[in-house]
Amino acid sequence: MKNAEKFNELRKNYDTFIYEKYEINLNDDKLHIKFYFNIPGLTYFYPEIKIDKKYILNDNINEQFLHSIVFHIGLIELVSYFKCTCSPNVIIKAGYIDEEQIKWFKKLYYNGLGEFLYTNGIEVSSDDLMHITCTGEKIALPKIDYTGNGNLIAIGGGKDSCVTLEILKNEQNNSCFIINPKTPSLECAHQAGYDDKNIICVERILDRKIVELNNQGFLNGHTPLSSLIAFISYLCCYLQNKKNIILSNESSANQATVIGTNINHQYSKSFEFEKDFSDYIGKYFNLDIQYFSLLRGISEFQIGRLFSNYKKYHSIFKSCNLGSKAKEWQWCCNCSKCLFVYIILSPFLYKDELVSIFGQDLYEREDLLNTFIEILGYAKNKPFDCVGTYEEARYAVSLLIDKMDKEHLPYLLNYYLDNYDLQLDGSEILKYDENNNVDKYYEDLVKKELMRYV
Repeated sequence: MKNAEKFNELRKNYDTFIYEKYEINLNDDKLHIKFYFNIPGLTYFYPEIKIDKKYILNDNINEQFLHSIVFHIGLIELVSYFKCTCSPNVIIKAGYIDEEQIKWFKKLYYNGLGEFLYTNGIEVSSDDLMHITCTGEKIALPKIDYTGNGNLIAIGGGKDSCVTLEILKNEQNNSCFIINPKTPSLECAHQAGYDDKNIICVERILDRKIVELNNQGFLNGHTPLSSLIAFISYLCCYLQNKKNIILSNESSANQATVIGTNINHQYSKSFEFEKDFSDYIGKYFNLDIQYFSLLRGISEFQIGRLFSNYKKYHSIFKSCNLGSKAKEWQWCCNCSKCLFVYIILSPFLYKDELVSIFGQDLYEREDLLNTFIEILGYAKNKPFDCVGTYEEARYAVSLLIDKMDKEHLPYLLNYYLDNYDLQLDGSEILKYDENNNVDKYYEDLVKKELMRYV
């Protein structure tokens, strides 16, 4: 059965998804959050979030406000479970959101599931994907006296967050924020000078029943994880008395993955979502907490140029989602993420330094040709991964070829030279994108760092 047919059958058989409730437990050494989701006739899901109480520095936590933030986290967490049946009726019993808020979440759900719908061959409108009904109690949030100070920096262990760590290294009262920390993210934070006291680790526990359902043939695919990170980071910012949530999403994240559409693998990393989220928390939470990406004004190419100078991270950073073996992480050297990072760093680190990082020369890999073509924008779609724009990939490759011996190019570079024109005008790529949400003080820090390596 095709997934589009399965989509219709599942919606008929399981027409309702219920966000029943959430629980907050502060009785032990952790803040323990548990969500209750129900697909009647199929199963319950009980995902959890745990935060060590040693990270809670706010002595004046408003319980009602805490409940509101946790309720909102559940509104994002539910997407990971909703997608297995795409039940057309979503009932919210755990709390209340008004019609304007429902509209906001439906936009996020639809755009955030754009890749999921596309790769499963599902055609459905935003209005028809789900109908949301709230039966929970409407509670007006109290006005809270809150004064935050310092930055909560989200860390993923890749080159982008390392650049943010370096730009902010002289700022006071910083903490790092990591969900389900892995070796690269922890090592990068430690290398930047952070210790366990100011690295906030959040444990997110997926209900394994969703994996079982996926193995049984229920629908599966990409979800907007960064939107979940946004709401969890807001909770941690509040618990930490911080003022700013700082991410490392760049201008390149705004480019659609499927040419001629709005389908974007990185939708919840895009400036559109960042602005929507900032507007939402400003209106409905109304605390002096700012959410922005420090690197929004610059491209992946500029990030690569900066990162190439931060040698202390080169042996420990990882941007590959597939190269995990038990607790050890490595570059898989087979995915689009690995190849893109290789490309974007190659004008600055090729060849010996890059081979030292990756363990091999990816430009010699004939089996990566199709991925190479996709990254360059000469295929139907970009890879469904967090890779930069076509223009900056072509520019990076062209710069490298331009300074090499044309008679002895590795396979992929030789293919490029034989089939495409060199694109050596980087004026647009090197511009600072003013379409961002970055405070001028932090924007000046980024521009100053860029000037160091012109």
